[in-house]
Amino acid sequence: MAEGTEASVEFGSWGISHWLPSWCPTSQSKLEDAEERMLQSIQSKFSKQFVHISNDKKLWTLVFSDNAEQKTPLVLLHGFGGGVGLWAMNLDALSQQRPVYALDLLGFGQSSRPHFSNDAQEAETQFVESIEEWREKLGLESVILLGHNLGGYLAAAYSLKYPSRVKHLILVEPWGFLGCPDAVEQDRPFPVWIKALEVVLRPFNPLAGLRLAGPLGPGLVQIVRPDFKKKYAAMFNDNTVTEYIYHLNVQSPSGETAFKNMTISYGWAKRPMLQRVGLIHSDIPITVIYGSRSSIDGHSGNSIKEMRPNSHVELIAIRGAGHYVFADQPEDFNHRVLRVCDSMS
Repeated sequence: MAEGTEASVEFGSWGISHWLPSWCPTSQSKLEDAEERMLQSIQSKFSKQFVHISNDKKLWTLVFSDNAEQKTPLVLLHGFGGGVGLWAMNLDALSQQRPVYALDLLGFGQSSRPHFSNDAQEAETQFVESIEEWREKLGLESVILLGHNLGGYLAAAYSLKYPSRVKHLILVEPWGFLGCPDAVEQDRPFPVWIKALEVVLRPFNPLAGLRLAGPLGPGLVQIVRPDFKKKYAAMFNDNTVTEYIYHLNVQSPSGETAFKNMTISYGWAKRPMLQRVGLIHSDIPITVIYGSRSSIDGHSGNSIKEMRPNSHVELIAIRGAGHYVFADQPEDFNHRVLRVCDSMS
């Protein structure tokens, strides 16, 4: 990461000097090492590569292609602040019967971190076009597209623009479907101090505090998100997962900035997908997977079903799972996804 890149992106207008990147105990090589440790338990044969797209950008990709190559491949899109390593408990199972591709979204993980437009629609288009260029470069005729969180939103946006390339859309706890309730500022019972804090932090990216913590950052992740260590306890008995999450999210905030520009107060989407999901081609089946214990509103799945009366829409609730369904209940999640994929045969 070039010195000063993050500071100029995130704090240039605030007069903060360019020492911030070196203040964080991270580097590209540390991110690579952390991801390598995340993937070390995978038994299936796979390859890793950068897929080069336009304007010298590249998307980091894991390829599992040894099984049933004639079947439609499954493509995994991670959520906000995530990366390919978070699928560690899913890749073996999901790749047994068909090719599987997992990529770091543009602006995240090991993929290129370019400048995104400040306009929400244009930023969304940049994400979607990067996925399409990636598909073209890999020569994939059509795919089963699975997205979690922000990845779910982008998977739906991609399906809107390139319907002929999507055989089935799987939305896992998707972000950005519901619009901001009218007068949320006035009617929602947020304490005054939370509203004041939101105003103060609005100019900053969502994860700015993690970078400002500098050397304290790795410990901060362990304190703030101890649940991640528990989710992956079957695979790791150390801090592998929290270290990976740290190194993912203290690099230059490219995709993070794009996400911020796509949101309004309290994380609502500026361009809610429910306003457009009815326009997705009726021939594309949609499966919505959510955790029974998630704080995300699962009612969007019911709304999708109501808006698509002539299309196949299936809702799957995974018991005992929160927002990170694929890590909370990986065996159940893997089984359900495989069943959805097999239903296409």
